Amino acid sequence: MRWTDFGIAVVAGLAAGTIDIGSACLINHLPPVVILHAIASGLYGRNAFTGGLPMAAVGLILQWAMSILIAGIYVAAATRLRWLTTRWLAGGLAYGVGIYVVMTFVVVPLSQAVSGGHHTGLWMLENLLAMLLFGLIVSALNAYARRA
Repeated sequence: MRWTDFGIAVVAGLAAGTIDIGSACLINHLPPVVILHAIASGLYGRNAFTGGLPMAAVGLILQWAMSILIAGIYVAAATRLRWLTTRWLAGGLAYGVGIYVVMTFVVVPLSQAVSGGHHTGLWMLENLLAMLLFGLIVSALNAYARRA
């Protein structure tokens, strides 16, 4: 089977994005619905938390859309920079750091997301580890699909 770049991005994005929701649940000690409401709050602010399951579905769609986009950027880069596929471990870790920086210091601050309060060093480390995992999932699936 020959994978297309789009197919790789979709599979990698859905896998990494879904696991990322689980990571957020563990880090924040919250159920998935609350995490999905928090994601939806990026567009709807505090109203996202009173929107019930429909708003949780919006959060899930947003999570998956962002995850596919983030995976797509890696996959596109890997078509030009072959080392991202051959050295997928290093590529995934580096990409995870990049994702953390962009999400923490650009995307979330520019959104309407409701802050969960003071973020400790441990919380920031846990989130960095979650983004490293995200990057590794994307890079590993990209490398696997290109070898298949």
